[in-house]
Parts: sequence; C-alpha cells; structure tokens
Amino acid sequence: MTQIQSPAIDAGGTSPGGDKGTSTPEGPRALLVGLLRGNIRQYGMLVALALIIVLFQIWTDGTLLKPLNVTNLIQQNGYILILAIGMMIVIIAGHIDLSVGSLAAFVGAAAAVMMVHHDIPWPLAAAAALLIGAAAGAWQGFWIAYVGIPSFIVTLAGMLLFRGGTQILLQGQSVAPFPQGFRKISSGFLPEAGPHTNYHNLTLLLGLGVLALAVVQEVRGRRQAASYGLRLLPIGFFLVKLAAITTAVTVFTLLLASYHGFPIVLLILGVLLVAFGYVMRNSILGRHTYAIGGNEPAARLSGVKSKRIVFLAFVNMGVLAALAGLVFAARLNAGTPQAGINFELEAIAAAFIGGASASGGVGTVLGAIIGGLVLGVLNNGMSLVGIGTDYQQVIKGLVLLAAVGFDVWNKRKAGS
Repeated sequence: MTQIQSPAIDAGGTSPGGDKGTSTPEGPRALLVGLLRGNIRQYGMLVALALIIVLFQIWTDGTLLKPLNVTNLIQQNGYILILAIGMMIVIIAGHIDLSVGSLAAFVGAAAAVMMVHHDIPWPLAAAAALLIGAAAGAWQGFWIAYVGIPSFIVTLAGMLLFRGGTQILLQGQSVAPFPQGFRKISSGFLPEAGPHTNYHNLTLLLGLGVLALAVVQEVRGRRQAASYGLRLLPIGFFLVKLAAITTAVTVFTLLLASYHGFPIVLLILGVLLVAFGYVMRNSILGRHTYAIGGNEPAARLSGVKSKRIVFLAFVNMGVLAALAGLVFAARLNAGTPQAGINFELEAIAAAFIGGASASGGVGTVLGAIIGGLVLGVLNNGMSLVGIGTDYQQVIKGLVLLAAVGFDVWNKRKAGS
C-alpha cells in the first residue's frame, strides 16, 4: 500500500485518513487523546517550540522575547528557513540535497560579481541569480531523476562543484559593498504608513489580516472535516485552540510593531509558506510528491510521473537555495568564499525536527518552519545565556537524534 502522508485538514479535525466520527461514541478526553495521537507529528514540535521559548524567556530574564531580539531572530534565521522549505519537499520525495549550502554561496558570489564588478542593477542581478539556482537544480535533478544516480552522490558532487565555483568567482576574496536596495532584502522593514502612533501601523494591519486568515482557515477546515465524516475536537477544545492562535498572533504582531515593524525577510517567508503549503496540500503536484516518497513503485503503477516530480523538486530546491544565498549575502553585505558552510546540515536538521521521515512521504511545509525555529531559538537562547558554541552543537545534535528516534519509535508503535 502506498504510504502517503499529506497535510491534515486541520481545523480541530484529523487527517484525511483518520477514523470516522460516526463509528463509536467517545468521551471528550478519549477523543482528544485519539486526535493528538493522529496528529502527533504536527503538534509535537509545536509544543516543544513553545516550551523552549518559555524556558529561555525565563532563563534570560525576558530578553528572548524583547522586540529587538525577536527581529534579530527572524533576520538571522531567514535563509535557513527558506532552505528548510525546499529541503522538506526534497525529503518528502524520498531524496536528499547536500549541495544547498555551496549553491547558496555560489549564487551569492555570482550576484556580488554582477552588482559590484559589472554594475548590473540589483533587481536584474537577483533575477539572474535565481535563474542560476534553477539551472543548477535542473542539472542535479536530471542526473537524479532521469539517469538514476542516487541523490546523495549527485548532490555531494554538486557541493564540491559549487564550492569550487565560488572560490573561482571570488578569487578567494570577499566582494562588497552592495546597493542599499539589495541589502534591504535581509535587513529592511516595511515602510511606515498612516498616522503617527506608538506602533508600526502597517504591521498591525498585516497581523490583523494574518489572524483573520488563520481563524477562517480553522473554521473552514473544521467544516470540511465534518463533511467528510472525520472526528472533530469538542467545541470547547476547538475554541481553546482558536484562543491560543489568536494570542500567539497578537503577541507576535505587537512585538514586531513596537520595534521597526515587519521585516522584509519575514514577508518573503510568509509568501513561501502560503504558496508551498497550498501546493503541497491541495495540488496534484503536491500529492504526487507524497506518493512517490511513500512508495515510488506503487506511485508509478498509479500513473504518477515520478521522474518529472523528482526533477521539479530539485529545480525548486535550486531556486530556494539561490534565494537563501541572496538573503545571506544581503545580510553580510558581501559575497564571501566562506558563505553557506553547514547550511545544508541546518536545513536537513530543520526538516527532520519538523516532522519529515527519513523514508520519505511524510512532512509539511509548516513543519519545516517549526523545525527551523526550534533550532533558531535554541541557538539564540543558548547564546544569550552564555552557553559555548561547542555545547550548542552537542545539544542540537541530541535534539536531531531525538526527533528522528521519535519518528522511528512512532512508526514501530503504529505498526504493532
């Protein structure tokens, strides 16, 4: 049977493959436990993220959630979160990409050379850089999907190739500075609008829009789950869930609005999250990606064009790696030969911590963001309390091992 784990229709309901709500009567507690078990991947890391935030908020005497630190946290981890989205899709398809850090460095170097040495306007340079990323992803996707070379080998070769290309382009030296407009991709904010207040007005409006969209999506999802005959959270628990979402969005919006407002990189992440979340949840392309990751032979027999899906997954990864490279270069205000080191490890860790399965076919785009935030908050919080980078690496390694171990344990339990 094909192992397909598509994102849940989650509005207090369960996944499309959940049990019917009309089977047997259940008490609220038993029903809640059943729903949590059915959505344990989705909720587990979200709860862990909340606990980590509370822990470091107390440990740092409130420094973690100060507006300046929250903004820095977003800007410091934006490029990793972008990579994590693409990596999650590649892993769902049953593959891996070890070249994304080197490709991000290569694209950043190419953009730097175009803007600084050849005076190409930064929008054109950025567009050309994204095309370079797409071409690099297509190159690797061709060898993986149509020639049949394992993705580990192809992307390992790509990692060496792009790292060497970066050194050649930059001749071992950093290239800087960049135009102000380009630098705003990573460090800029949305402009102020409206009357003068103590908060950033445009950020307040965006936060209100996000909150309304989230509530509407939850209510709509609950209605869809009811129409499919799926189990629903009792109305009391559903209202608590809506209250938690409202509180989280409101607090986050006020934190940003009390500083400089909505960072540009967060806007980019929001667009990517909505777009790729919709594609993976509702489109044929997304469902086919889950299908080939769960059981490629069965998917092919069902008419899925697996080679095309894998090829497109790596093209997409190339574009997102290029975008991450541009964001990182804009943050540094330089193209540097040392850019992108260990980016691939951070992206892979974020995907697995966010719920991806090592065997493919499982994961969500939101999960990748949550996994990346877990790593980002851990890094930031441990730095604030003075934990050395050596111990930080140990702790992150243990977190990754625990996440994958939990995935294995959960599969064994489900199969028993």
